[in-house]
Amino acid sequence: MIATPDRTPLPREFFDRPVLEVAPDLLGRVLVRTTPDGPIALRLTEVEAYDGQNDPGSHAYRGRTPRNAVMFGPPGHVYVYFTYGMWHCMNLVCGPEGRAGAVLLRAGEIIEGAELARTRRLSARNDKELAKGPARLATALDVDRAQDGVDACATADTPLRMLTGTPVPSDQVRNGPRTGVSGEGAVHPWRFWVADDPTVSPYRAHVPRRRRT
Repeated sequence: MIATPDRTPLPREFFDRPVLEVAPDLLGRVLVRTTPDGPIALRLTEVEAYDGQNDPGSHAYRGRTPRNAVMFGPPGHVYVYFTYGMWHCMNLVCGPEGRAGAVLLRAGEIIEGAELARTRRLSARNDKELAKGPARLATALDVDRAQDGVDACATADTPLRMLTGTPVPSDQVRNGPRTGVSGEGAVHPWRFWVADDPTVSPYRAHVPRRRRT
């Protein structure tokens, strides 16, 4: 049985660490999305670390651009990107300001506001699938580029906030290759998840997209 999560906000110092320290420590933490219709709270069960300019799989590998600028900003802020022309994905910025690093939020369990999440995820067959995958997670929480740059460590008047939750014991944390990453970045075992949790998404290796002829 999962203990009642601690609702204390995570301090900025939590995120002001190397991304490979922050990523597994995010498992079990709680993300709260405040919407006009009410709050949605999610317990994180799967994440991936991206180590900026040291990581060929990172959006910041080749330096700062208008798209990835938030990754170079203060830790604890939200980085949202749009992919494949249809999906948004949400990250949390880590490390010192000026050095890009972020953790992709891949999956989680909706622990509050499931009725609101269901209105966003009509194709989910059950509540375990509401946020099973990074695009599904962002969709369930109604997150898009409008939330890019939001301070998740703010104590009030913020649409996204990270809470202490219930950290996952180290013996229940697993890690392996990141999903869908190609090239040199494919070898890094920087995907972290809660063992045997039904909300964790399935691993998929990168498959090159074929150009239509």
